[in-house]
Amino acid sequence: MVELEKEVLPLPPRYRFRDLLLGDWQTDDRVQVEFYVNENTFKERLKLFFIKNQRSSLRVRLFNFFLKVVSCLLYIVRVLLDDPREERDWSLIIWVNRPLPLWALQVLVAFISFSETMLLVYLSYKGNVWEQVLRIPFILEMISAVPFVITVILPSLRNLFIPVFLNCWLAKHALENMINDLHRAIQRTHSAMFNQVLILISTLLCLIFTCICGIQHLERAGNNLTLFDSLYFCVVTFSTVGFGDVTPQIWPSQLLVVIMICVALIVLPIQFEQLAFLWMERQKSGGNYSRYRAQTEKHVVLCVSCLKIDLLMDFLNEFFAHPRLQDYYVVILCPAEMDVQVRRVLHIPLWAQRVIYLQGSALKDQDLMRAKMDDAEACFILSNRFEVDRFAADHQTILRAWAVKDFAPNCPLYVQILKPENKFHIKFADHVVCEEEFKYAMLALNCVCPATSTLITLLIHSSRGQEGGAGSVDQWQLTYRRCAANEVHHIRLEESKFFGEYQGKSFTFASFHAHKKYGVCLIGVRRMDTANILLNPGPCHIMGASDTCFYINISKEENSAFVRGHREPVRGESRGVPQTIYHGLTRLPVHSIIASMGTVAIDLQDSSDSRGGCNTLALPAMGGSAEERRHSIAPVLEVVDRVHSPTFDLLGDQSEDEGGEEGKEEEGEEWVKGYPLNSPYIGSSPALCHLLQEKMPFCCLRLDKACHHMPYEDARSYGFKNKLIIVSAESAGNGLYNFIVPLRAYYRPRKELNPIVLLLENVPEADFLEAICWFPMVYYTVGSIDNLDSLLRCGVTFADTMVVVDKESSMIAEEDYMADAKTIVNVQTLFRLFPALSIITELTHPANMRFMQFKVKDHYSLALSKLEKKERERGSNLVFMFRLPFAAGKVFSVSMLDTLLYQSFVKDYMISITRLLLGLDSMPGSGFLCAMKITEEDLWIRTYGRLYQKLCSSTGDIPIGIYRTEAHKLPVSESQVSITVEDYEDTREPREPLLCRSGLHRNSTSSEPPSSSSSSSQAMDHPLLRRKSMQWARRLSRKGGRNSSGAKGVGSAAERISQQRLNLFRRSERQELNALVRTRMKHLGLSPSGFNGMTDQGNRLSYILINPSPDTRLELHDVVYLIRPDLLSPVPNQAGTRKPSAGPAEGHRFDTQDSTHL
Repeated sequence: MVELEKEVLPLPPRYRFRDLLLGDWQTDDRVQVEFYVNENTFKERLKLFFIKNQRSSLRVRLFNFFLKVVSCLLYIVRVLLDDPREERDWSLIIWVNRPLPLWALQVLVAFISFSETMLLVYLSYKGNVWEQVLRIPFILEMISAVPFVITVILPSLRNLFIPVFLNCWLAKHALENMINDLHRAIQRTHSAMFNQVLILISTLLCLIFTCICGIQHLERAGNNLTLFDSLYFCVVTFSTVGFGDVTPQIWPSQLLVVIMICVALIVLPIQFEQLAFLWMERQKSGGNYSRYRAQTEKHVVLCVSCLKIDLLMDFLNEFFAHPRLQDYYVVILCPAEMDVQVRRVLHIPLWAQRVIYLQGSALKDQDLMRAKMDDAEACFILSNRFEVDRFAADHQTILRAWAVKDFAPNCPLYVQILKPENKFHIKFADHVVCEEEFKYAMLALNCVCPATSTLITLLIHSSRGQEGGAGSVDQWQLTYRRCAANEVHHIRLEESKFFGEYQGKSFTFASFHAHKKYGVCLIGVRRMDTANILLNPGPCHIMGASDTCFYINISKEENSAFVRGHREPVRGESRGVPQTIYHGLTRLPVHSIIASMGTVAIDLQDSSDSRGGCNTLALPAMGGSAEERRHSIAPVLEVVDRVHSPTFDLLGDQSEDEGGEEGKEEEGEEWVKGYPLNSPYIGSSPALCHLLQEKMPFCCLRLDKACHHMPYEDARSYGFKNKLIIVSAESAGNGLYNFIVPLRAYYRPRKELNPIVLLLENVPEADFLEAICWFPMVYYTVGSIDNLDSLLRCGVTFADTMVVVDKESSMIAEEDYMADAKTIVNVQTLFRLFPALSIITELTHPANMRFMQFKVKDHYSLALSKLEKKERERGSNLVFMFRLPFAAGKVFSVSMLDTLLYQSFVKDYMISITRLLLGLDSMPGSGFLCAMKITEEDLWIRTYGRLYQKLCSSTGDIPIGIYRTEAHKLPVSESQVSITVEDYEDTREPREPLLCRSGLHRNSTSSEPPSSSSSSSQAMDHPLLRRKSMQWARRLSRKGGRNSSGAKGVGSAAERISQQRLNLFRRSERQELNALVRTRMKHLGLSPSGFNGMTDQGNRLSYILINPSPDTRLELHDVVYLIRPDLLSPVPNQAGTRKPSAGPAEGHRFDTQDSTHL
């Protein structure tokens, strides 16, 4: 114990108990280390001041430059004070007259310069003296400074000539170093072009100044030239003019001229070559956007990884279509070199003054500084959809967005992303458009609301309704282009003439009367205290003064003129009725309706006199009996009297959805309404959908393979009540989830849900199957669209719609626009094999939609092609709008969505409204897009305005447009006969009476009158592909030949026989295709009984009318787009005894798209 106590050292008194515990009390061996002690020496301190420190070295170089310039000025003063003798004396070259004060100044300047030079040589010395001594600046410094120091010691040499004018080269050298130090000191990047121009100018000035002073001094022994004479001689000589009036007389000056010319011929071309090279590089990189312009003008920055001419033109046309953006500059920041097409476009005077191309990366602060990103009004960051790896393209976009946000935190970001799973990385951006989200939701709505893609595309494109010009002679083109000019606008209610008078009234009342009076369609509102937009909040919403109204019209209210008291008779109305005509600034009459007649003028509920009044909306008595009452339309209430809470059971069967007892005949599995449990990616908006109570096993999701749960192997065995919707995709990406959600939304009646079959080339992953296994009637098969067996296995013969999604692997092609080649050919094959199938195709390039359902010698398509070329020459935003596949909503290109991001710069609400329309977002109280079909029972409404009132007064729906289908009739010279055999499409329709006598079909593409031998009085429409046997066709041909031979000559009979044989050949080909399909179905063990390949839909054209005028006549089979109120929002009671879940269609608020009979 004593030994242990001896080993323990005594505790120092300065340590505390904490130090004892930490063990720091025993030994203090710490040593203080000083760093950078080498910089404490006198030489290092001088080097730090004169060389290393940027700001101090800049001051030193500036002082040195000032000394050299002063020495040159003192030399000029000495020359001006000199007065040499007239006789020729060679001693004048060596001796000059230098006054004493001037000599003292020159000695002082020389001494300072010499001292500074020696000090810099000492500081720059690194062991090699000759490296410092043999430098040209050092030699010139010794020539011009050392002689003056010698004259101080030897006064007799005071008038010795010293070539001080050589200091101009030292001044040039100091200027170059000073510019470099200047840019380093202020931390700004400088242009190599600026440096090269500065070097070239300074070199040229030094050459001229050296030549002037040298010739003037040498000619003191000759012509005794002045400085001005020498300047004149040098300019004339270097400009290769050579007048010869002033010439050197003695050989030394002549030798100097020769030397200077040789130096100029060597030095100047080198400088010009470097300058030209830098100029070419600058043309490639684009230079800089000036700081002064950025502070005085407004500009936006477009960041892309690869700039295509189509993307550039879409951006420029849409961005500059808005009047208030005409003064903006567009700075394009792209890492790739500008290609020839883009360069040619940017040289157009329309864009040359407003578009600036900069080659650079958004990840470099220098390039962001060149683009003046911190002063930009907005930054658009677009992904390269033509990248082979679309995830890599998104990753690049995310890094660009992060870099811009880090460099300019206050700059608004407009970001385009490709994959939905990458969207949450850029949630900080002000506006985000996910390409796959919008694409799949739009394609899904195309299946239930036809041509939704065309509707959205027209709404997000700026147009004046003047597309086509005088070239669009068809009536449908005139109506279509006028309605295509409608866009979504906004205005505050208290500032609006459209809606200001409806303050305190219900939303439906304001929407109907605004459309009736002004022709505008009110679709949504936004309260001042919230940022959420509500589409058609329903009749329970009361309009407030601070509400922001969103409406569809040709132009916004601020650009509209109101003409009152104008009288114009309307078709079907008697004269003398007061009218109101609305004209926008585009001079397009939107409508002509009765303005002075209130709601009562249309509400003829109890009137039975068909001749009372002059209202065109009144319907004559139905039937011959005068006692028979007419249909009537209830008035739209200003304020709803009572409101009841909705009885919406999320778990139970809804009688309104299932239609009474029909809902009880559902299949064995139970359905519920709820939110999907598994989302395939982060950031998807929750949507209330039809779901299964228990998820379906993965083995049961495979449609074409049986399992122990489901013994079925084909679509027929499942016994689906509705036709299939087939989606052909390369792989099951997460974006495909957005195709399923809108088709399984809670507001779609269960009896109208179509089974969805995913035709995938690759087996889907388990994560995707986990996300879709909760949705009812969603299956997948593995196959390809170019394989007939795969199509038959997935149930194409039982399908109503086929959606062909563009393949990501085929978006890249060596030749532009060839990326769609395989898709177009496959769709054409589908169209030939299954003509009754509705095919919706996604293309990479919108220009390729002219090849959809291509016909070689279709004169009408050629006319539309010429119309499209004229629109492209005029710089239209919608050059493809008259293409029949686009107008009918059968083709879609995701590049059409680019304008949505561009337009959101002016209309920041467009992305939110589009997401609500497509069902990507769901706001409580906001409506949804659906459609209803006009049947024969609905034609008593007669006009769109009366339909508007009927919907607002009964269901609270707001109509926004019409999808119209017409028979496609062409003149004889432009008629097209076959839609399947292109080799014979230039042949006219036959005139055989027996063909007309068949009368089985009414649609035709020919309007040629029948021949004299025809038993019919007018040409009967018939399809080209008919369900007739070969024997009947031969019998028809022989009979037609005998009848015609008796009536006309041999030539006419031969012509008819050849025409019949041609039709027989076409029918044979159609039957051959049908036989091929039936054979493959039998080979696969499928029943061919449900296959019908003879239906013809090729002679129809469809188009969209957005917000048509109230007096637009409704036609049979018109599809009306509706914005229906939220089913979960409060429901108004218009009758005290009427239940919300049952009753007639007029009072039933949950009517479906096909069951709403007015």
